[in-house]
Amino acid sequence: MSKIGWIEQELTSLKEQGLLADIRAIESPMDGWVSIEGRRVLNFCANNYLGLANHPKLREAAKGAIDQMGIGPGAVRTIAGTTTLHLALEKRLAGFKGVEAAITFQSGFAANLATIPALAGKADVLFSDELNHASIIDGARLSGAQIVRYPHCDPDGLRKVIEETAITGRAMIVTDGVFSMDGDIAPLDEICRVAEAAGCLLMVDDAHGEGVLGRGGRGIVDHFGLHGRVDVEVGTLSKAFGVVGGMVAGSRVIIDWLRQRGRPFLFSSAMTAPDVAACLAAVDLLAQSTEQVDRLWQNAEIFKSGMKKLGFDTGVTQTPIVPVMLREAPLAQQFSRCLFEEGVFAMAIGYPTVPKGKARIRVMNTAAHTSDDLARGLAAFEKVGRELGVIA
Repeated sequence: MSKIGWIEQELTSLKEQGLLADIRAIESPMDGWVSIEGRRVLNFCANNYLGLANHPKLREAAKGAIDQMGIGPGAVRTIAGTTTLHLALEKRLAGFKGVEAAITFQSGFAANLATIPALAGKADVLFSDELNHASIIDGARLSGAQIVRYPHCDPDGLRKVIEETAITGRAMIVTDGVFSMDGDIAPLDEICRVAEAAGCLLMVDDAHGEGVLGRGGRGIVDHFGLHGRVDVEVGTLSKAFGVVGGMVAGSRVIIDWLRQRGRPFLFSSAMTAPDVAACLAAVDLLAQSTEQVDRLWQNAEIFKSGMKKLGFDTGVTQTPIVPVMLREAPLAQQFSRCLFEEGVFAMAIGYPTVPKGKARIRVMNTAAHTSDDLARGLAAFEKVGRELGVIA
């Protein structure tokens, strides 16, 4: 066997199991409808919750920033990569989130890789929800801390594992706010009480809650009214905000520490000027109006109720994320291909993104969709569901 023969075998195995990712290329701006392979299709699988990725105000802001500041940052933030735009965005985000300070990173993934190792080390313990996102898992591994998983969204289970764990150093609880594959919401209010009783730091990754939960999309901490009680809020600017980047919001002391010890901040080039300017425009839009957030939730309720009436299993979702549970990966991939033929772009998701036997189509309807779009999508799901025997 050649040096890479094992890789060829693994790829063949993935294809046979229906787990080989089929990556489609988009030929148009990200929006409610996109062009793929020369076809205009209904886009039901992007995280562009509020339809801001192609918003005129964000495009205008990005173009203006290029004229004013150029494109590439040329350096990491601590050397020559920090501009007045970066500082303005961080100040605006802190105000929007209602915290003392905020710091931005190149992505939400990078924000987790920066934050967890900066706040926990080899002598410490991290209590992590068993369904936390891969970026939390990787950040926890990089920290070298002892990782103790607790049952999903189970404050009593969390309390039990804390009581059973010998803690000699610091301890931190880490949870997603909204779980991206199932669409359920962490019981952050109860988890917060557990953290306070045990003397643990509390960190929430609100990637799918930013722009979705809370007043005008201010996130899960606002949703539960926990301002000042959650130590670290990690978020992304790549989903509801429609651009790219990550952020951490919290006390000034923690943010100052991340500027000194957050490795992606120290060793990876800064966000580009057009991206930062577009993020600023997105924050301004959310601060001025709840229109997009309101429309997102209205669309979500229409689609979820329609899918349930058709007989689809949409799991335990509490948010605009709608998992259409199909269980087996080959069926999910076939379902996705049939939907595409009907003019609906909705990708299959299988292992390792979700556990084996829990493959699905994850529908992400957004504020960019109209009632006609939702009706068209429901009709396509009904037709394919009946053809493949998923619904009666």
